[in-house]
Amino acid sequence: MASRPPLVIGLMSGTSLDGIDAALVDFSQTLPQTLATFWQPYAPEVRRQALLLQGTQHNEIHLAAVLANALARSYTEAVGHLLGKAGVDASQVAAIGCHGQTIRHQPAVGYSVQLNNPALLAELTGIAVVADFRSRDIAAGGQGAPLVPAFHAAVFGDAQRHRVILNIGGIANLTNLKPGEAAGGFDCGPGNLLMDAWIERHKELPYDESGQWAATGQILPDLLDNLLANSFFAANPPKSCGREEFNLSWLERWLSGSEKPEDVQATLLELTARSASAAIARWCGSPDEVYVCGGGARNLGLMARLQHHAANSCRVASTDFLGQGADWVEAIAFAWLAWRTLNNEPGNLARVTGARGPRILGAIYPR
Repeated sequence: MASRPPLVIGLMSGTSLDGIDAALVDFSQTLPQTLATFWQPYAPEVRRQALLLQGTQHNEIHLAAVLANALARSYTEAVGHLLGKAGVDASQVAAIGCHGQTIRHQPAVGYSVQLNNPALLAELTGIAVVADFRSRDIAAGGQGAPLVPAFHAAVFGDAQRHRVILNIGGIANLTNLKPGEAAGGFDCGPGNLLMDAWIERHKELPYDESGQWAATGQILPDLLDNLLANSFFAANPPKSCGREEFNLSWLERWLSGSEKPEDVQATLLELTARSASAAIARWCGSPDEVYVCGGGARNLGLMARLQHHAANSCRVASTDFLGQGADWVEAIAFAWLAWRTLNNEPGNLARVTGARGPRILGAIYPR
Protein backbone atom coordinates (compact mmCIF):
# COMPACT_ATOMS: atom_id res chain seq x y z
CA MET A 1 0.00 0.00 0.00
CA ALA A 2 3.03 2.30 0.38
CA SER A 3 3.02 2.99 -3.40
CA ARG A 4 -0.28 4.82 -3.13
CA PRO A 5 -0.13 8.62 -2.80
CA PRO A 6 -1.37 9.51 0.68
CA LEU A 7 -3.97 11.98 -0.64
CA VAL A 8 -7.68 11.19 -0.33
CA ILE A 9 -10.76 13.26 -1.06
CA GLY A 10 -13.71 12.99 1.31
CA LEU A 11 -17.19 13.86 0.05
CA MET A 12 -20.09 14.25 2.44
CA SER A 13 -23.69 15.13 1.62
CA GLY A 14 -25.68 14.69 4.79
CA THR A 15 -29.20 14.65 6.13
CA SER A 16 -29.46 18.43 5.88
CA LEU A 17 -29.59 18.08 2.07
CA ASP A 18 -27.89 21.44 1.60
CA GLY A 19 -24.97 20.43 -0.59
CA ILE A 20 -21.62 18.70 -0.86
CA ASP A 21 -18.71 19.12 1.56
CA ALA A 22 -15.41 18.20 -0.08
CA ALA A 23 -12.03 17.92 1.62
CA LEU A 24 -8.60 16.95 0.27
CA VAL A 25 -6.67 15.23 3.05
CA ASP A 26 -3.02 14.19 3.34
CA PHE A 27 -2.40 10.99 5.32
CA SER A 28 1.40 11.03 5.18
CA GLN A 29 1.67 12.11 8.83
CA THR A 30 0.33 10.69 12.09
CA LEU A 31 -2.67 13.01 12.05
CA PRO A 32 -4.50 13.81 8.80
CA GLN A 33 -3.71 17.20 7.31
CA THR A 34 -6.44 19.01 5.39
CA LEU A 35 -4.99 20.63 2.28
CA ALA A 36 -8.12 22.19 0.79
CA THR A 37 -11.89 22.32 1.25
CA PHE A 38 -14.80 23.21 -0.99
CA TRP A 39 -18.57 23.44 -0.57
CA GLN A 40 -21.01 23.10 -3.43
CA PRO A 41 -24.73 23.68 -2.92
CA TYR A 42 -27.20 21.24 -4.39
CA ALA A 43 -29.07 22.35 -7.47
CA PRO A 44 -32.72 22.96 -6.47
CA GLU A 45 -33.96 20.00 -8.53
CA VAL A 46 -31.42 17.63 -6.97
CA ARG A 47 -32.50 18.69 -3.49
CA ARG A 48 -36.18 18.41 -4.40
CA GLN A 49 -35.76 14.89 -5.75
CA ALA A 50 -33.70 13.82 -2.72
CA LEU A 51 -36.44 15.10 -0.41
CA LEU A 52 -39.16 13.32 -2.42
CA LEU A 53 -37.29 10.04 -2.22
CA GLN A 54 -37.31 10.18 1.56
CA GLY A 55 -40.79 8.69 1.17
CA THR A 56 -42.49 6.27 -1.21
CA GLN A 57 -42.85 7.60 -4.75
CA HIS A 58 -44.28 6.32 -8.04
CA ASN A 59 -41.51 4.89 -10.24
CA GLU A 60 -39.02 5.45 -7.43
CA ILE A 61 -36.45 2.92 -8.68
CA HIS A 62 -36.06 4.94 -11.88
CA LEU A 63 -36.08 8.23 -9.99
CA ALA A 64 -33.42 6.97 -7.59
CA ALA A 65 -31.16 5.80 -10.42
CA VAL A 66 -31.48 9.09 -12.27
CA LEU A 67 -30.76 11.04 -9.08
CA ALA A 68 -27.73 8.83 -8.35
CA ASN A 69 -26.32 9.77 -11.75
CA ALA A 70 -27.01 13.46 -11.13
CA LEU A 71 -25.28 13.22 -7.75
CA ALA A 72 -22.22 11.57 -9.31
CA ARG A 73 -21.96 14.46 -11.76
CA SER A 74 -22.35 16.97 -8.93
CA TYR A 75 -19.68 15.15 -6.93
CA THR A 76 -17.41 15.24 -10.00
CA GLU A 77 -17.88 18.99 -10.30
CA ALA A 78 -17.06 19.47 -6.62
CA VAL A 79 -13.93 17.32 -6.97
CA GLY A 80 -12.79 19.42 -9.94
CA HIS A 81 -13.17 22.65 -7.99
CA LEU A 82 -11.40 21.16 -4.96
CA LEU A 83 -8.42 19.92 -6.97
CA GLY A 84 -8.19 23.24 -8.81
CA LYS A 85 -8.19 25.10 -5.51
CA ALA A 86 -5.43 22.85 -4.15
CA GLY A 87 -3.38 22.81 -7.35
CA VAL A 88 -3.39 19.00 -7.31
CA ASP A 89 -3.85 16.69 -10.29
CA ALA A 90 -6.31 13.79 -10.14
CA SER A 91 -3.44 11.35 -10.74
CA GLN A 92 -1.99 12.36 -7.35
CA VAL A 93 -5.11 11.27 -5.44
CA ALA A 94 -5.39 7.71 -4.12
CA ALA A 95 -9.18 7.68 -3.84
CA ILE A 96 -12.39 9.52 -3.20
CA GLY A 97 -14.33 8.47 -0.10
CA CYS A 98 -17.93 9.27 -1.02
CA HIS A 99 -20.68 8.85 1.55
CA GLY A 100 -23.54 9.39 -0.92
CA GLN A 101 -26.94 10.88 -0.13
CA THR A 102 -28.99 8.98 2.42
CA ILE A 103 -32.62 8.56 1.38
CA ARG A 104 -33.60 5.66 3.68
CA HIS A 105 -32.02 4.41 6.88
CA GLN A 106 -33.64 1.20 8.09
CA PRO A 107 -31.02 -0.88 9.92
CA ALA A 108 -33.74 -2.73 11.85
CA VAL A 109 -34.71 -4.46 8.61
CA GLY A 110 -31.15 -4.68 7.30
CA TYR A 111 -30.46 -1.76 4.99
CA SER A 112 -29.42 1.86 4.64
CA VAL A 113 -29.51 3.51 1.21
CA GLN A 114 -27.02 6.21 0.24
CA LEU A 115 -27.63 7.25 -3.36
CA ASN A 116 -24.54 7.50 -5.53
CA ASN A 117 -23.13 6.04 -8.72
CA PRO A 118 -19.54 5.35 -7.68
CA ALA A 119 -18.72 3.66 -10.98
CA LEU A 120 -19.72 6.80 -12.85
CA LEU A 121 -17.87 8.98 -10.34
CA ALA A 122 -14.69 6.95 -10.88
CA GLU A 123 -15.15 7.15 -14.64
CA LEU A 124 -15.69 10.89 -14.68
CA THR A 125 -12.91 11.83 -12.25
CA GLY A 126 -10.30 9.22 -13.14
CA ILE A 127 -9.92 8.55 -9.41
CA ALA A 128 -10.70 5.36 -7.51
CA VAL A 129 -13.85 5.64 -5.38
CA VAL A 130 -14.64 4.04 -2.04
CA ALA A 131 -18.39 4.04 -1.37
CA ASP A 132 -21.21 2.17 0.41
CA PHE A 133 -19.60 2.44 3.84
CA ARG A 134 -22.62 1.44 5.92
CA SER A 135 -23.68 -1.89 4.38
CA ARG A 136 -20.94 -4.08 5.81
CA ASP A 137 -21.53 -2.90 9.36
CA ILE A 138 -25.27 -3.57 8.96
CA ALA A 139 -24.52 -7.01 7.50
CA ALA A 140 -22.54 -7.69 10.69
CA GLY A 141 -25.57 -6.85 12.82
CA GLY A 142 -24.79 -3.16 13.36
CA GLN A 143 -26.73 0.05 12.83
CA GLY A 144 -24.38 1.21 10.10
CA ALA A 145 -24.25 4.52 11.97
CA PRO A 146 -22.77 6.60 13.30
CA LEU A 147 -19.43 5.89 11.62
CA VAL A 148 -17.62 9.11 12.50
CA PRO A 149 -16.84 8.15 16.15
CA ALA A 150 -13.91 6.01 14.99
CA PHE A 151 -12.42 9.09 13.32
CA HIS A 152 -13.20 11.26 16.34
CA ALA A 153 -11.37 8.80 18.57
CA ALA A 154 -8.35 8.83 16.27
CA VAL A 155 -7.95 12.61 16.06
CA PHE A 156 -9.68 14.20 19.07
CA GLY A 157 -8.83 11.93 22.01
CA ASP A 158 -6.78 13.33 24.89
CA ALA A 159 -4.92 11.39 27.57
CA GLN A 160 -5.99 13.78 30.33
CA ARG A 161 -9.22 15.47 29.31
CA HIS A 162 -12.62 13.78 29.08
CA ARG A 163 -14.06 15.01 25.80
CA VAL A 164 -17.35 14.58 23.98
CA ILE A 165 -17.51 15.34 20.28
CA LEU A 166 -21.01 16.43 19.28
CA ASN A 167 -21.63 16.34 15.54
CA ILE A 168 -24.72 18.40 14.68
CA GLY A 169 -25.71 17.99 11.07
CA GLY A 170 -29.26 17.16 10.05
CA ILE A 171 -29.10 14.45 12.72
CA ALA A 172 -26.92 14.83 15.82
CA ASN A 173 -24.51 12.18 17.05
CA LEU A 174 -21.96 12.14 19.83
CA THR A 175 -18.68 10.42 20.60
CA ASN A 176 -17.58 9.87 24.19
CA LEU A 177 -13.80 10.06 24.58
CA LYS A 178 -12.97 9.34 28.20
CA PRO A 179 -9.31 8.65 29.06
CA GLY A 180 -8.73 4.99 29.88
CA GLU A 181 -11.99 3.81 28.32
CA ALA A 182 -12.96 2.61 24.85
CA ALA A 183 -14.65 5.26 22.75
CA GLY A 184 -18.43 5.14 22.61
CA GLY A 185 -21.05 6.96 20.61
CA PHE A 186 -24.51 6.99 19.05
CA ASP A 187 -27.06 9.17 17.29
CA CYS A 188 -28.76 11.34 19.90
CA GLY A 189 -31.63 12.83 17.91
CA PRO A 190 -32.47 15.68 15.52
CA GLY A 191 -29.78 18.22 14.81
CA ASN A 192 -30.63 20.92 12.29
CA LEU A 193 -33.14 19.15 10.06
CA LEU A 194 -36.33 20.18 11.87
CA MET A 195 -35.16 23.77 12.32
CA ASP A 196 -34.15 23.94 8.65
CA ALA A 197 -37.44 22.50 7.44
CA TRP A 198 -39.50 24.84 9.63
CA ILE A 199 -37.75 28.03 8.56
CA GLU A 200 -37.87 26.95 4.93
CA ARG A 201 -41.64 26.55 5.20
CA HIS A 202 -42.25 29.89 6.91
CA LYS A 203 -39.41 32.11 5.70
CA GLU A 204 -38.24 30.38 2.50
CA LEU A 205 -34.73 30.33 3.95
CA PRO A 206 -32.47 27.25 3.93
CA TYR A 207 -31.47 27.61 7.60
CA ASP A 208 -31.77 29.91 10.61
CA GLU A 209 -28.45 31.76 10.51
CA SER A 210 -26.94 31.90 14.01
CA GLY A 211 -30.37 31.01 15.42
CA GLN A 212 -31.53 34.60 14.87
CA TRP A 213 -35.15 33.72 14.10
CA ALA A 214 -35.36 31.29 17.02
CA ALA A 215 -34.10 34.10 19.28
CA THR A 216 -37.23 36.10 18.51
CA GLY A 217 -39.49 33.33 19.84
CA GLN A 218 -40.32 31.72 23.16
CA ILE A 219 -39.87 28.06 24.06
CA LEU A 220 -43.23 26.27 24.30
CA PRO A 221 -42.89 23.95 27.33
CA ASP A 222 -45.79 21.62 26.49
CA LEU A 223 -44.65 21.18 22.91
CA LEU A 224 -41.09 20.55 24.04
CA ASP A 225 -42.22 17.93 26.55
CA ASN A 226 -44.27 16.14 23.89
CA LEU A 227 -41.35 16.10 21.47
CA LEU A 228 -38.90 14.87 24.12
CA ALA A 229 -41.31 12.03 24.95
CA ASN A 230 -40.36 10.31 21.68
CA SER A 231 -39.17 6.80 22.58
CA PHE A 232 -35.94 7.25 20.63
CA PHE A 233 -34.50 9.55 23.28
CA ALA A 234 -34.95 7.00 26.07
CA ALA A 235 -33.70 4.03 24.02
CA ASN A 236 -30.36 2.51 24.96
CA PRO A 237 -27.42 2.68 22.53
CA PRO A 238 -26.44 1.45 20.05
CA LYS A 239 -28.96 3.49 18.13
CA SER A 240 -29.25 5.62 15.02
CA CYS A 241 -31.99 7.67 13.42
CA GLY A 242 -32.92 9.76 10.41
CA ARG A 243 -35.78 11.54 8.70
CA GLU A 244 -37.85 8.40 9.23
CA GLU A 245 -38.17 9.31 12.92
CA PHE A 246 -37.84 13.10 12.86
CA ASN A 247 -39.67 15.11 10.19
CA LEU A 248 -42.31 17.81 9.83
CA SER A 249 -45.15 15.28 9.78
CA TRP A 250 -44.00 14.03 13.19
CA LEU A 251 -43.76 17.60 14.48
CA GLU A 252 -47.22 18.51 13.21
CA ARG A 253 -48.84 15.79 15.33
CA TRP A 254 -48.08 17.97 18.35
CA LEU A 255 -49.10 21.34 16.90
CA SER A 256 -52.53 22.92 17.38
CA GLY A 257 -51.97 25.40 14.56
CA SER A 258 -52.24 28.42 16.85
CA GLU A 259 -48.53 28.55 17.72
CA LYS A 260 -46.41 31.44 16.51
CA PRO A 261 -43.90 30.09 13.97
CA GLU A 262 -40.98 31.74 15.76
CA ASP A 263 -42.00 30.04 19.02
CA VAL A 264 -41.95 26.66 17.31
CA GLN A 265 -38.49 27.47 15.95
CA ALA A 266 -37.25 28.38 19.43
CA THR A 267 -38.68 25.11 20.72
CA LEU A 268 -37.00 23.08 17.98
CA LEU A 269 -33.66 24.68 18.82
CA GLU A 270 -34.21 23.77 22.46
CA LEU A 271 -35.18 20.22 21.44
CA THR A 272 -31.78 19.75 19.80
CA ALA A 273 -29.94 21.30 22.75
CA ARG A 274 -31.89 19.43 25.43
CA SER A 275 -31.82 16.01 23.75
CA ALA A 276 -28.07 16.21 23.09
CA SER A 277 -27.31 17.51 26.58
CA ALA A 278 -29.47 14.84 28.21
CA ALA A 279 -27.73 12.14 26.19
CA ILE A 280 -24.33 13.44 27.28
CA ALA A 281 -25.37 13.55 30.94
CA ARG A 282 -26.88 10.06 30.85
CA TRP A 283 -24.30 8.19 28.80
CA CYS A 284 -21.09 10.20 29.12
CA GLY A 285 -21.19 11.40 32.72
CA SER A 286 -19.50 14.75 33.30
CA PRO A 287 -17.05 15.53 30.50
CA ASP A 288 -14.51 18.29 30.82
CA GLU A 289 -15.15 19.55 27.29
CA VAL A 290 -17.78 19.26 24.57
CA TYR A 291 -16.59 20.11 21.08
CA VAL A 292 -19.21 20.67 18.40
CA CYS A 293 -18.84 20.13 14.66
CA GLY A 294 -21.25 20.26 11.74
CA GLY A 295 -23.53 23.15 10.82
CA GLY A 296 -24.86 23.34 14.38
CA ALA A 297 -21.51 24.70 15.52
CA ARG A 298 -22.32 27.92 13.61
CA ASN A 299 -25.69 28.39 15.32
CA LEU A 300 -24.78 30.74 18.15
CA GLY A 301 -28.16 30.33 19.81
CA LEU A 302 -27.81 26.56 19.84
CA MET A 303 -24.25 26.75 21.17
CA ALA A 304 -25.44 29.04 23.97
CA ARG A 305 -28.19 26.59 24.96
CA LEU A 306 -25.73 23.69 24.92
CA GLN A 307 -23.46 25.64 27.26
CA HIS A 308 -26.47 26.48 29.44
CA HIS A 309 -27.34 22.81 29.87
CA ALA A 310 -23.74 21.63 30.36
CA ALA A 311 -22.22 20.95 33.76
CA ASN A 312 -20.76 24.08 35.37
CA SER A 313 -17.15 23.18 34.68
CA CYS A 314 -17.71 21.87 31.14
CA ARG A 315 -16.55 23.95 28.21
CA VAL A 316 -18.65 23.91 25.02
CA ALA A 317 -16.79 25.04 21.91
CA SER A 318 -16.31 24.32 18.22
CA THR A 319 -13.81 21.71 16.96
CA ASP A 320 -12.09 24.69 15.32
CA PHE A 321 -10.25 24.96 18.65
CA LEU A 322 -8.84 21.45 18.14
CA GLY A 323 -7.47 22.26 14.71
CA GLN A 324 -10.27 20.64 12.68
CA GLY A 325 -12.71 23.03 11.05
CA ALA A 326 -16.21 22.31 12.31
CA ASP A 327 -17.70 22.56 8.82
CA TRP A 328 -15.40 19.89 7.39
CA VAL A 329 -15.06 17.19 10.04
CA GLU A 330 -17.45 14.74 8.38
CA ALA A 331 -15.89 15.12 4.92
CA ILE A 332 -12.45 14.58 6.46
CA ALA A 333 -13.83 11.56 8.32
CA PHE A 334 -14.96 9.89 5.10
CA ALA A 335 -11.56 10.52 3.55
CA TRP A 336 -10.11 8.80 6.65
CA LEU A 337 -12.55 5.91 6.33
CA ALA A 338 -11.62 5.50 2.66
CA TRP A 339 -7.92 5.49 3.56
CA ARG A 340 -8.64 2.77 6.11
CA THR A 341 -10.43 0.73 3.46
CA LEU A 342 -7.55 1.06 0.99
CA ASN A 343 -5.18 -0.22 3.66
CA ASN A 344 -7.42 -3.13 4.72
CA GLU A 345 -8.12 -1.63 8.15
CA PRO A 346 -11.51 -1.61 9.89
CA GLY A 347 -13.47 1.64 9.99
CA ASN A 348 -16.30 0.94 12.40
CA LEU A 349 -16.41 0.82 16.18
CA ALA A 350 -18.49 -2.22 17.09
CA ARG A 351 -19.27 -0.74 20.51
CA VAL A 352 -20.86 2.22 18.74
CA THR A 353 -22.81 0.54 15.94
CA GLY A 354 -23.60 -2.78 17.62
CA ALA A 355 -21.87 -4.84 14.91
CA ARG A 356 -20.42 -8.23 15.83
CA GLY A 357 -16.92 -6.84 15.50
CA PRO A 358 -14.63 -4.52 13.54
CA ARG A 359 -15.15 -4.59 9.78
CA ILE A 360 -13.40 -3.16 6.73
CA LEU A 361 -16.03 -0.83 5.30
CA GLY A 362 -16.94 0.16 1.77
CA ALA A 363 -16.55 -1.09 -1.77
CA ILE A 364 -13.70 0.04 -4.02
CA TYR A 365 -14.32 1.16 -7.60
CA PRO A 366 -10.89 1.39 -9.32
CA ARG A 367 -9.86 4.43 -11.31
